[in-house]
Amino acid sequence: MPRTDTEIPLVLDEQTSAFLDRVDTDPQAPLRTAIQAVGGHGKTAVLARLRRAYQQAGVPVAGAWREPPDPDPDRVVLVDDAHLLDAAALTELRRLAESGRTRLAVAFRPWPRPAGLTELAEVLHRGGPPVVLGPFTEQRTAAYLGTAYGSALPPGVARLVHEQTGGVPRFVEWLARALRPADRRPGRADRSATDRPAPAAPTLEIPRSVLLQFAPELESLEIEVRRLLLAMAAGPALPTDLLGALLNRHPEELDEPLAAARAAGLLGPDDRLAPIVRRAIAALSPASQRAAVWQRLAELQLQRGGRVLPLVRSMLDGGFGASCPAGVAEAAGDEALGEDPALAARLFAVAGAAGRPVAARRAMAAALSADLDSALRLADRLIATPDSPDRADGAAVAATALVHRGHPDRAVELYRWSGTPSSVAFAALGAAGAGRVDQLDRILADPPADGPPTMLASAALLMARGLKETLSGPPTAALSTLVQASALLEPAGRSVLLPETPAALAALVALHSGELDIGERALDRATAAGLGGALTARRHRLLQSWLLMVRGRTGEAAAHLAAVTTGPVPLESRDLVFAAALDLGIARRNSDLPGLQRGWERAREAVVRHPVDLFTLLPLGEFAIAAARLGELDRLAPYLGEARHLLARLGDPALWTTPLHWSCLHAAILADRPAVADEHVAALAAATGHTRYASVVAAAGQSWVEVLRGTVDPVRVEAAARGLHGIGLCWDGARLAGQAAIRTSDRKAMTTLLDCARMLQGRPAGAKGGTRPAGTDSTPVADAIAAPTEDRLSEREREVAELVLSGLTYKQIGDRLFISAKTVEHHVARMRQRLNCANRSELLARLRTIVEERSAGRPAGSAWPQRTAR
Repeated sequence: MPRTDTEIPLVLDEQTSAFLDRVDTDPQAPLRTAIQAVGGHGKTAVLARLRRAYQQAGVPVAGAWREPPDPDPDRVVLVDDAHLLDAAALTELRRLAESGRTRLAVAFRPWPRPAGLTELAEVLHRGGPPVVLGPFTEQRTAAYLGTAYGSALPPGVARLVHEQTGGVPRFVEWLARALRPADRRPGRADRSATDRPAPAAPTLEIPRSVLLQFAPELESLEIEVRRLLLAMAAGPALPTDLLGALLNRHPEELDEPLAAARAAGLLGPDDRLAPIVRRAIAALSPASQRAAVWQRLAELQLQRGGRVLPLVRSMLDGGFGASCPAGVAEAAGDEALGEDPALAARLFAVAGAAGRPVAARRAMAAALSADLDSALRLADRLIATPDSPDRADGAAVAATALVHRGHPDRAVELYRWSGTPSSVAFAALGAAGAGRVDQLDRILADPPADGPPTMLASAALLMARGLKETLSGPPTAALSTLVQASALLEPAGRSVLLPETPAALAALVALHSGELDIGERALDRATAAGLGGALTARRHRLLQSWLLMVRGRTGEAAAHLAAVTTGPVPLESRDLVFAAALDLGIARRNSDLPGLQRGWERAREAVVRHPVDLFTLLPLGEFAIAAARLGELDRLAPYLGEARHLLARLGDPALWTTPLHWSCLHAAILADRPAVADEHVAALAAATGHTRYASVVAAAGQSWVEVLRGTVDPVRVEAAARGLHGIGLCWDGARLAGQAAIRTSDRKAMTTLLDCARMLQGRPAGAKGGTRPAGTDSTPVADAIAAPTEDRLSEREREVAELVLSGLTYKQIGDRLFISAKTVEHHVARMRQRLNCANRSELLARLRTIVEERSAGRPAGSAWPQRTAR
């Protein structure tokens, strides 16, 4: 790398810097040095630096090496690429070094190493340790790039360049030149750092012009070395026996081509290719040669029983997927099934086009990647082929897809027709979800013996047992069984196709029984394991959002919901039911009437698309409350009737009926139907003692109707509210205490209940300043209003002011703060008076001005001057 005045200067290591410093200090001192490095590590640049140092000191330097000069103590001889010299030249150089009369520096690569070079190196080493040049550290890469970018080096560039180049100085220089800002390139007038804009951090899209600079070095290599590098560019670290088979050599015979690749600087000391080298080799190799090498590698790897997916990925990235051998594509599809089902489906399509029997696995891969259209099409074709040995598997895939599409009855038929042990268990689960428990009883009494006891079959049987326990036994036993089933499937992860995951079923049971921590942990583990693949990922996240919502953390729940519903792929009908109910539940808890109205239309579509079953009772309860709030409860009556009939067929199991009665109680209250509310309270009371959850909501339901009828027992209300909080219904508990507080005429009881409501919201009792109602997002409004002023607002007025600026109505604010709308109006009037505002518009403008001034950094004490707002 010879340096010109416009090029980037050397960035040297300590050893090389010390060597050059010695020459600069005493250019007349003897010199007999070897400079050793692989290609691209700066041998030529160091020799150029030596030449410049001697010339500046007036010492003559021999020109380009042609033939050995006569020994001359006044002259310096610099020789580059000595590994390319013939034997005669090396012999003469050795004699010159042995004479000790001429200062001599010889640079060479570690390979090839002819005998004459070995003898020369031994003589040079007697004159002192060799100068060994290595790759840049990340710090030296950063220093090198800093000379290209100046002070405007974007953060993270050095690390990215170092990762791409492996620190090889020549590659760093090539990439630095490509990334250098235009005003820093040779021939451009330099601008000061203040005038030069800092470039954005590059994404390091390597220009083809950089890759083309590798062409001369690659073309100089023998064909066998190029084939070796092309094989190593396929991606994974390949064993030497596989590389030897590719080159028709014994593993011990690979030393020579590997040494050639290392000496060229293309292969790192750990025998790995730097990313930029891998890209250059793939880009510059002829397409036919690349395809032939990679295909042969994949076939050899398949024969030896190794993983072929990394090799096949390289073929796909290179555009050679269609020419992948069928057996290799099939094996790679099996490997990809648990990692990337969509890729597995592509690979099975390649294998299937070549006649391999992969239709069932292709359908399964499509289902796991949530491509239910393709899965159903492929599965239906399998089922319709009488002589296909995979008809049972096709039926299982179709049944699973139909469960997610909202056709559980048809899915049960297909599962039963499939007849595998797991399918029989899933058929029983689906039938029980529709209110038919006979299949569940039969399978538990006489488990199917046909087929091997796989993890899937065992987990499906545990799920059936767990569901049966929810209908008759304690929820703790059911949760234990379902959590065990989930743990059993975790090793299978993304490769197991499920109509419902045991973790999701455990979360539903946990929500119905108040064991939210257990449900949360089960979902977290299932999400980490990728249980069920992309097909069930959104269901897990929706249930995680539900857990957040019932705990009153509506902001987090809304963020989770947005992450699930945002994207080009629409939700399947079962997931749509939960997403629509979450939308309504969050809006209701935030007193967001417009949001409730918008969400109701989506909810009506979801109700129509998915039939009522045991596993969608929670969304149905939220739909009922929202419908009552909007005066639409009669529209939902047929679906609520179906739910009651379904539960009656199952014997009205307390675990499943209690949450629905709790929701319907609130719907009756909102719809002003006291007789219906009393019926639900009685139903809740009948379940008392079955579980702690049932006992708590029964007591809370009784307290609700008493409060609404004007009877407020603060001790009972607070106990009921704290009980709701204890089973995870945090928002409901705070709501009960708050509603009781605004309906009691006892001042002391009102204060106690309000403190209880605030504490259950997550705010300490008696909290002062900057408090925030549960479910609202953090904003600078509260902080700005809470600033010290000459006319200080009270705590309650600051809370009201925050919500007024949020755009809520007086009634919505009252719902949030557990006060009446009239009291909110009174607080707003007092704020107008204190801030000297003539009307509501001036008040709002004044509050916004305060926030703007606060955001601009004005002193807090000046935020409230007595003047009319603009």
